[in-house]
Amino acid sequence: MIQHMQNFPLRVSEIIDYAALQHPDRKIFGRSIEGPIIETNWRDIQKDAKKFAAALIDLGVIKGDVVGVMAWNTPRQLSVWYGIPGAGAVNHTLNPRLFADQLVYIINHAEDRFLMVDFDLLPIIEDIIDQLTTVEKIIVMTDRSHMPDSKINDLLCYEELIADQPDDFNWITGDENEACGICYTSGTTGDPKGVVYTHRSNTLHALSAVAPDMLDVSSNDRIMPVVPLFHANGWSIAYAAPMVGASMVMPGRDMTPVGLFEMLELGVTFTAAVPTIWMQMLQHLDDNNLRLPTLERVIIGGASCPRSVIDKFQTKYGVQVLHAWGMTEMSPLGTVCSFKPEVMALDHEGRLDVQGTVGHAPFMINLKITDDAGNDLPWDGESQGRLLTKGAAVVQRYHKSDTDAVDADGWFDTGDVATINTNGYVRITDRSKDVIKSGGEWISSIELENCAVGHPLVAEAAAIGIPHPKWDERPILVIVAAGQKPDVAEIMALMVNKFAKWQLPDDIIFMDEIPHTATGKISKLLLRQKLADQGYELPP
Repeated sequence: MIQHMQNFPLRVSEIIDYAALQHPDRKIFGRSIEGPIIETNWRDIQKDAKKFAAALIDLGVIKGDVVGVMAWNTPRQLSVWYGIPGAGAVNHTLNPRLFADQLVYIINHAEDRFLMVDFDLLPIIEDIIDQLTTVEKIIVMTDRSHMPDSKINDLLCYEELIADQPDDFNWITGDENEACGICYTSGTTGDPKGVVYTHRSNTLHALSAVAPDMLDVSSNDRIMPVVPLFHANGWSIAYAAPMVGASMVMPGRDMTPVGLFEMLELGVTFTAAVPTIWMQMLQHLDDNNLRLPTLERVIIGGASCPRSVIDKFQTKYGVQVLHAWGMTEMSPLGTVCSFKPEVMALDHEGRLDVQGTVGHAPFMINLKITDDAGNDLPWDGESQGRLLTKGAAVVQRYHKSDTDAVDADGWFDTGDVATINTNGYVRITDRSKDVIKSGGEWISSIELENCAVGHPLVAEAAAIGIPHPKWDERPILVIVAAGQKPDVAEIMALMVNKFAKWQLPDDIIFMDEIPHTATGKISKLLLRQKLADQGYELPP
């Protein structure tokens, strides 16, 4: 039978066009890099995106060229987000918190032809510019009055670049499977790996993200992505918000509780960040007797969120927490802990138990768990195994790799260890490289950490396995105190009713700071090195 439906390529330019047409005056607020909080709308974001796309074409950009962008979350960044793929180029988000050698590697590996940078981040590029082999020009994302002095010659000014360009530029069109963006993994176990997103994968991913059982966002929301757009495809929020015509608040570079609270007061209903941001915010709210009158939902991902944080947000501040999980290779949304009817029927404590999981998968994400031999394990909430995924927005092969990143059946190994219950709720019990193996049994470092953070004087906790001559490994807990140092016996008392005796840590030690990766996650690799350098040994 011959099909008679239109061939309508799924390209991200359609998303911003939809927002500009159907929601032109929806407000976009943002803290500019120059300082003031500014106001714009989807109509003007689209116009600037079209101007920038035209400017890129004038600079000689051709389809498939890569443009690196090192910038904070601002309204200007939204226009760049759509202007680059609108010119047929590939948006390569750059994390300014990476080490210099990592930035050099990924810029050269991606073959960035142009770099765009907020003016306060220009020194980072100045320090490595002599090592960048493919970069032709640097575009500073500001106006002429804020252009910095620099050792880099011939810097281009973004606002001057787009000033005389047409705002009715016709997007560069093409196949929906053309590259749209590229984001690199953090490279904690080797060189960073590039994940290339397509127009199709980003559009389908955003469609699944906005669903009621996922992020549940609409044109009635005002969304603030605290998570930077350079983290894991910006959690897809820069696609999801205009797709539904939501208002947005872009917080800029000020990630302090004071700065973020000021932006939340602009009527934010929905926001997203890693747990450490929200633990600091809750402390700020408590210390200053503040409320969150408009905030309805927060999505927390990037690391496991402690039960105490979820409970306080909901019981004290009336804000629903959506615990989520994903990764750069998944665009990044994998699961969201929204409530199915079976969970809604539970009491308060029962729902909190479920919220300790990272939720269930949306349509277009398939999941399974397997043992080390590759055998499928049951969804019984007890069986632990390697978590595998496949889907419309899951990586097939890393950039410039000669082999696929998936097995013969198309399954990608996430590197996480998990259980899945009969209702499809996933509980991440560890990273496969971090799981503590003691006496042939697995101990979840995540569950130990979350229990410890339940103590009011524990700001952060990391559980790691230390080699043991009899048991292979034994767990220890490393803790950062929240001011006054907590009593070790009190922390152990929290654990004795939740863990078997053999699962309890053999030692609890305190540090002023736990090492983190450039994406804000605890680096257990660096933590182990730090303990080794200090000559740490398990107590006898």
